[in-house]
Amino acid sequence: MELHDAVPVQAAMESAVQAIAAEILRSGFASVGAAQMRPLLPQPTAAWNSFAASWDNLGVDTYMADGGRYRHRSFSAFRVSAEAIERKAHQPHYQSRDYNALNGGIERWFQPIPDEVAGGECLRSILRLCFSIFDGLTPEGLHRDGVDWVLVMLVRRENIAEGVTSIHDSDRRLIGRFTLKHPFDSAFVDDSRVYHGVTPVVPVDPEQPAHRDVLVVTLRRE
Repeated sequence: MELHDAVPVQAAMESAVQAIAAEILRSGFASVGAAQMRPLLPQPTAAWNSFAASWDNLGVDTYMADGGRYRHRSFSAFRVSAEAIERKAHQPHYQSRDYNALNGGIERWFQPIPDEVAGGECLRSILRLCFSIFDGLTPEGLHRDGVDWVLVMLVRRENIAEGVTSIHDSDRRLIGRFTLKHPFDSAFVDDSRVYHGVTPVVPVDPEQPAHRDVLVVTLRRE
């Protein structure tokens, strides 16, 4: 019975992946809600909760050009193929000023993702999903910072207003607008075709803790 059930489940997952890839080809991006995203990342709830909790231990981003200390980050690089996921030596995060006018143009050294998170099934299943969606796509046009594709996935959100994701075409015209509200809500972006951004976040209740935790995966072909 289990063997027979596995066939339609796998077929449904492959169909969902193909649908996301088709939308990226058509529009330059795909907004994928939690209900569609969650089945593509099968893992126990306890594993996801542990993964989400790792955002509580991120280091302060000391590179904000506005002097702010409101952002926390960690960063690691991986090599992903159909056969394996390999963690690269720790390296800085770099974006050109053309792409990041506020904080670009310098090497930014963030603390690495902890080994237990980097080697955990949650992150690796996300990287495998990105590979399965993006591997068959061909980036078009000039690349602004050497990145081909981007995944932005909401991990947690508490006491936050706004945080609206916007997608713009090459002429900066708005072509998409949505809010990542629930864990697993995601945006897949062809970085060679569109720009993406997010409005400033503010607490609903200024007297209470507030945070918006996101996982950002950027990919480029080697």
